[in-house]
Amino acid sequence: MKGDMNIPPLLPTAPNGARSGVVGGELLKLLQPLDGLISPGQSAKAEVLSLKQDDQAFQLLLKLTLAGGRQTNVQANSNFPLPLGTQLAVTQPSAGNLAISVQQALSSSVATLTRLDTQQLPLGTLLQGKVLTTQVLPQPAGQPAVYRSLVTLLNTALSGSTLALDSPQPLRLGSLLTAQVQGAQSLNFVPLSGRQDQLAIAQQLVTQQSRQGSLEGLLNALQNLPSSTRMPAELRASIDSLLAGLPTPAQLGTPKGLSDALLNSGAFLEAKLLGGQPQALAPDMKATLLRLIAHILPGVPANTSLNPGAAASAQAQAMPTFVRNALGMLGQVSAKPQPTGFPLPTRTPHNGEGEDSLQSLLKLAAAAISRLQSHQLSSLEQSGRTPDGGLLTTWQLEIPMRNAHDIVPLQVKFQREDPPEKDPEDKRESREVKDPLWRVELAFDLTPLGPLHVQAQLLRGNLSGQLWARHAYTAELIASQLVHLRQRLKDAGLSVTDLDCHQGTPPQGGHSPLEQRWVDETA
Repeated sequence: MKGDMNIPPLLPTAPNGARSGVVGGELLKLLQPLDGLISPGQSAKAEVLSLKQDDQAFQLLLKLTLAGGRQTNVQANSNFPLPLGTQLAVTQPSAGNLAISVQQALSSSVATLTRLDTQQLPLGTLLQGKVLTTQVLPQPAGQPAVYRSLVTLLNTALSGSTLALDSPQPLRLGSLLTAQVQGAQSLNFVPLSGRQDQLAIAQQLVTQQSRQGSLEGLLNALQNLPSSTRMPAELRASIDSLLAGLPTPAQLGTPKGLSDALLNSGAFLEAKLLGGQPQALAPDMKATLLRLIAHILPGVPANTSLNPGAAASAQAQAMPTFVRNALGMLGQVSAKPQPTGFPLPTRTPHNGEGEDSLQSLLKLAAAAISRLQSHQLSSLEQSGRTPDGGLLTTWQLEIPMRNAHDIVPLQVKFQREDPPEKDPEDKRESREVKDPLWRVELAFDLTPLGPLHVQAQLLRGNLSGQLWARHAYTAELIASQLVHLRQRLKDAGLSVTDLDCHQGTPPQGGHSPLEQRWVDETA
């Protein structure tokens, strides 16, 4: 099913807290007749514990509180659905029936929701629920059918509440539903395939962490191979091509050099293949690593642990079971998993006993490809809707650069945050169109400066940046040069609003000082 779903307004409430639309004295038929359950002339309090639709009838599980405080559970059929938590007062006219004498009290804890508070649930928030009932509503002749459903919410602060929805197609009973808040009384259905993709990305990231390895591990091993090592000419040419293609800091300092390095980082290999650009594959890092593996494999003894095809086959067989189990738990998952940390930590795969040089190179090359895939998956995981309904797009990648005799991996993350679209229910005059906010993060370890981390944000030509250096002497050195960096940024046409250097590492979780400043400035 696709399209929008609406939250219908309920009928006005009747006096004494009763809800109109339900006729007083309506009978509930007991599934097991119980004679004398409630004494003649007496009434008992009842609460709806569960609701299930069966054809056109509804099965209710009621908790009765009888005279003297004794409680018992009974099952009954009803011609109309009662939301979970509904409070009733019932009498028993006959052994097989209960009669509703007082309808549901419309307290906030049990009333069916008639609208969403977009302050509590901003536009773009994902709601998850389970479909309890679906009924077709009577419509004038010639009008399209409308189906009304009761859905129990499974996440957010409204977990446990009942939501009434009108949709152009019936919702399957008992199914899990995911929808995005579009307005106070409008939801947009999110297809299940999107949820499966998100689950698959999260699962892949978990497994990638144990397989990936730092790029410098492979590149240093290739650079330090003895010239006397015997290997096929194609493999030697592939190694030479890989090492010769590494950019230098001077090349990355030019717009074209930086653009080429980003495009050839391996993050866009699949996009190039889909776009039919085979000529652009030659300098691509991921494509070069795949060619390197293809040249190494013929010289390596058969080993399933090093066979990418066998690993992919095993993963494909396990994935359906994982997805089924994970989808069954959607109702118990209320928060999106935290994205993989940036930057990715240094990691070198362990060499097995008895491995020759080609086996070791194959393991390092496979780990390097997994490293690039981890960046790609992290990009997907960190892209989506912001809490206020904006669109966040992330590109995370890694560029190995040659600095004299060292190979220094430069980890880069770009994020573009587009403001949310105007609320269709907002009748006010159109306001000024907001510009996208850009965020950039860099992380690298440059001898002798040590680990460095840079964060910057750009909005309408205004730049704010923070730098972190692990070593105290590096932080002092950078702080002494910030006035020159600020001037160079101004010469490039940027207005620098904030630029500081700190010792240590950026705070993990919550808002960094840079983000907090931007929140204050753009409030």
